[in-house]
Amino acid sequence: MAIQHTSSALPAPALSAAYPMAKPGYGKRSAPDQRPRTRDDFAHLPTRERYVAGFVDHLPEGAAMSVKTLAKQLPLYGQQAVSTSLTDLSVAGHLRRVRCAVGAGDETRWVFRTFWSRTARDNEWWNTYLATEQAALAAAPVPETSVPDTAPPPPWAPAEEPPPPPAPECPGTDQVPEPTAVPQQRTPAPDTAPAPPHPPAPGAVPATPQVPGAGRSPAYLALARLGRDDHRLTLSADDCTTLEPQATEWLARGVSVDYLTHALTAGLPAQVDSPLGFLRRRLTDKIPPQLPTDSARPATPAPTRRLLMECTDCGRPGQPEALPDGLCRPCRTVHSPADETPPHPAEIADVKAHMSNLRDLLKPV
Repeated sequence: MAIQHTSSALPAPALSAAYPMAKPGYGKRSAPDQRPRTRDDFAHLPTRERYVAGFVDHLPEGAAMSVKTLAKQLPLYGQQAVSTSLTDLSVAGHLRRVRCAVGAGDETRWVFRTFWSRTARDNEWWNTYLATEQAALAAAPVPETSVPDTAPPPPWAPAEEPPPPPAPECPGTDQVPEPTAVPQQRTPAPDTAPAPPHPPAPGAVPATPQVPGAGRSPAYLALARLGRDDHRLTLSADDCTTLEPQATEWLARGVSVDYLTHALTAGLPAQVDSPLGFLRRRLTDKIPPQLPTDSARPATPAPTRRLLMECTDCGRPGQPEALPDGLCRPCRTVHSPADETPPHPAEIADVKAHMSNLRDLLKPV
């Protein structure tokens, strides 16, 4: 004899083997410490919400939780009905939508997750749980890119080839085996080949090539270039050496060579009688303040808030404490039920009297 088992929840459609899964890191996430499944799990919900809740509860971890995807799998309801049901499930304490920042630096991206609990939870439980998730994300180590111990050779380096096998010795002969042929390199044409250098004379010391500006400081070179940019500031070698300590002090305070050059050449008079005295005065009067170095600058603190809850209805992000029932203030105002307090008997009498007066005015004379 068959025994019929009744359940408060409508039978959810069977899960298809091809149910779409979200990308890794997205989709459904089950909350911990849930009670085992029973036939009275969603008895406190309306019929439509029981149907959607029973379906979502059987979805695997990482399943796609968008309204469009759920509506394709639920034949009884469309996208608008599924969206409203998810909002009701959030108010009932079964669902929270969040966005999490994963990665570090330029690799940071936002992933969207839906936390699901078969057991209804209150706002305090959800806030504590999401704070725990936030702490776990903040304490998670940043993945480091592994660097191989042996770096590949640069593209211009020839690949190493194994040495050629030695030529077999011919027994009974004193001949030496011929050396391995060297790959031929490109040489210039005979008519353009450079002439061989003449050998130096006996006892002569080869001359060392002089590189312009070799051994000069950036401050000295900046002062020497002023005369090329503007003839009114032409300096001799001795003048550049005299002003070099003052210009070096400018660069030591964190300014660039371009800044130094612009400060010395801006607003020049029509005629400069003594470039040395004029530049000495500007280097003294316009010396910039000491700028902090990169090591002295305070490091920008990393953002501590790496998990934000989303309004289940409109998707507006916010902290869990600011979204009770998983809804923002405007959506919570719209979703809150109307005041069901019965009106006062005096108000009812006033309304009846007003309606009776309107009917008397509308009667034909």
